[in-house]
Amino acid sequence: MATRLRRRWHRRSTRMVSDINVAPFVDVMLVLVVIFMLTAPLLTVGVPVDLPQASASPIREETEPLVLSIDRDSRIFLMDSEVEQASLAARLAAMARANPALRVFVRGDRTISYGRIMEVMGMVSESGFTKVALIAEVPVATPGASRRP
Repeated sequence: MATRLRRRWHRRSTRMVSDINVAPFVDVMLVLVVIFMLTAPLLTVGVPVDLPQASASPIREETEPLVLSIDRDSRIFLMDSEVEQASLAARLAAMARANPALRVFVRGDRTISYGRIMEVMGMVSESGFTKVALIAEVPVATPGASRRP
């Protein structure tokens, strides 16, 4: 009888455990979530532009627009990379051929001249884009300030 008990015990101890240990997986996933939560706001850094304020309603768009930025030194940026004015027209024309319905947002620093913004918008229009919009900041309402009708 004792040998029979030993054999049963011996058989049970040599079996493979088929349970999955999930704790290390959960630990790794939690660390990755924290890392992504900390780095996600840093990935949306763009060209620093001091935008003028306007009270127009925001534009709701499902697709990612093409953003042209003009900083205070009149340098032009296509998305986040600087572009020379001479090569901008050719790049915009190629993008317009690929997707003519793409919306283009123009961001201009408030310290540059209106003529410079119109010059860039003219290049955008000449390249074939029809949906061009200017970007501005929404003014911050101050308590006690009256709004004009």
